[in-house]
Amino acid sequence: MGEIQLLDVVALLEDVPEEGLHRGEVGTVVEVFPAKDDRPRALLVEFSDRSGRAYAFADLRPDQLIRLQYREAARDAA
Repeated sequence: MGEIQLLDVVALLEDVPEEGLHRGEVGTVVEVFPAKDDRPRALLVEFSDRSGRAYAFADLRPDQLIRLQYREAARDAA
């Protein structure tokens, strides 16, 4: 699947209680922070409601997330 990138849609694999977030919540990666000597790679994820209003931003590790994938509609569907 490859690394999670900027603007990927992701879902939480675990609760993040300090941010008030729960496993399964969906967000969008809005910033990628590369690994440095003293810290691992990190992702800033925006979580929004169905109206598109952001309700949380969280700095997360890639292992806390799964990238969601969408399949293109079949062109030759009968």
